[in-house]
Amino acid sequence: MRFTLILWCLVVGTACDTSPVGPIVPFGEPFTLAPDGIAAFDGVLVEFTGVSGDSRCPADAVCIQGGDALVHVRVTTDVRREYELHTGDSTRAAVVHGSFRISLIDLQPYPFSSRTIDEDDYRATLTVVRE
Repeated sequence: MRFTLILWCLVVGTACDTSPVGPIVPFGEPFTLAPDGIAAFDGVLVEFTGVSGDSRCPADAVCIQGGDALVHVRVTTDVRREYELHTGDSTRAAVVHGSFRISLIDLQPYPFSSRTIDEDDYRATLTVVRE
């Protein structure tokens, strides 16, 4: 009887928590998201939606240019917008959304010529600061 009551309490207590958002992240602290991962801040949600056009120079190659990867993020405040952040151009590695600056710090894994990167393997490290 006691086990059934405990089990019922656990089911009821977790069934209502359908929020896809984890704990609130402090402003200015780097955080890492997998594709479709969401970070919550006071007044803003940031979602890493994926990577396209990863033309970064493989770590085991010699390239004339470093290349670029486009990191897609969705930012939601009272308005929802999607942005592209660039790994190869520091002037386009951050965006301002309302009173928030979202910056791309790093994108992993770094490419090697001997392997392809599966979309689900990407991890974007970002920061959010209040402007």
